Amino acid sequence: MKHNMNTAYALKNVNLIHGDANRNLQKNMTLLVNEHGLIQDIGQDHELPIPSHYTTMDLSGKYVMPGLINAHVHLFADGKPFSLSVSEGMLQFAYDRILNTTFGRRMLKKRMKRNALTALHAGVTTMRSVGEFFYTDVQLRDEINNGEFVGPNLLVSGFFLSVTGGHGAPYLALVGDSPWEARRNVRINVKHGVDLIKICVTGGVTDAKMVGEAGRLQMTVEEVAAICDEAHKIGMRVAAHVESTEGVRVALQGGVDTIEHGAEMDDEIIRLYQNNPNALHGYTALIPTLQAGYPSASLDTSVTKVSQTAKENSRLVYDSMLQSMRQAIENNITVGIGTDAAMPFVTHYDMWREMDHYMRQTNLRNKHVIEMVTHTNAKILGVDKVTGTLDIGKQADLIVLEQNPLEQIEALSDISMVMVKGNLIDKPSLTRIPEVDAVLDSVW
Repeated sequence: MKHNMNTAYALKNVNLIHGDANRNLQKNMTLLVNEHGLIQDIGQDHELPIPSHYTTMDLSGKYVMPGLINAHVHLFADGKPFSLSVSEGMLQFAYDRILNTTFGRRMLKKRMKRNALTALHAGVTTMRSVGEFFYTDVQLRDEINNGEFVGPNLLVSGFFLSVTGGHGAPYLALVGDSPWEARRNVRINVKHGVDLIKICVTGGVTDAKMVGEAGRLQMTVEEVAAICDEAHKIGMRVAAHVESTEGVRVALQGGVDTIEHGAEMDDEIIRLYQNNPNALHGYTALIPTLQAGYPSASLDTSVTKVSQTAKENSRLVYDSMLQSMRQAIENNITVGIGTDAAMPFVTHYDMWREMDHYMRQTNLRNKHVIEMVTHTNAKILGVDKVTGTLDIGKQADLIVLEQNPLEQIEALSDISMVMVKGNLIDKPSLTRIPEVDAVLDSVW
């Protein structure tokens, strides 16, 4: 069933934050959202006539800004801590007997939908999901786009592309061991309707068996280049999981469009980020995921329940990721914001923590991280024509706040209203995970 929107809204008396740092907050503004879910007009309260069929909402004193964009999530889990020290045999059993059954897939999809709605109620109106099982993410995106339920704008990657024994393989990844096998895997994902390709150029913390393995090189430049060529010829972006300097070099030389997580850079790497002839748009952006590494790296293993190996790998990866983010900001490399929601202690509802983390670790101000999580993320994801700023003609993807996030970033933890494509969520409701919140509050 296709659900057609027909309510048009006038949001009156708002403090307007556009989403790009070079435009200042505007007071006493009115936004008109038409019945197609687009921003029809924006103007000063006393200058903008409101058509009679619009539902007027007086939001005096409240702040309106673009919805948040989370550039790196997984929908298959909710951020509750889980033990990563599971044997191969146990994993195989869980995959075959539980996950890969009709019942298992149905439960998985329900959980993913719940996580997407949690994010939406927390003000995330666009999410880029970078690795899920069985193309369940494609199904969810299509149900939302067909109007079966109101959900966030979803960009989805389906399975990872990995190598034999690589990160996420074999359960969460299509495996290929040559440029042609890698190309075939791109084609399989494209045939299943993905929006982007996610590859694993190095190992990761979650499945590393020894210290130092997390960033170990897994793909070759030739494999990465074949994937990028195959994706780019149809205008599709490639996101690369990378957790070592050499891995970043291989990914950039191959032409990826985003580096996920990242690692310390040298001069050649800095130049390739800024000017990458093999990337779709001539440059590569960085999406650090600091919240994903920080708890395991900094907290006692009695709290996080991770092995000593995972803690040590997290620390190495986090330190290198932080260094790379600082280098990126110093060198005017495009940086976006993604949280790696689903990882232990990374929920779908507290993006503000990642923004706060950026500000604590760099000299970025509120207006900069707000621009990164809206306008910049939209550009990186290729959706800036439709969302990411509050401008006439764009989708009405916006959030309403009691407090001013330009003064206090934690204002984003308390959202009064969310609108996605003009669909209003009047009283967003969240189920938080108290044990995770308590741990994160104690860290800072």
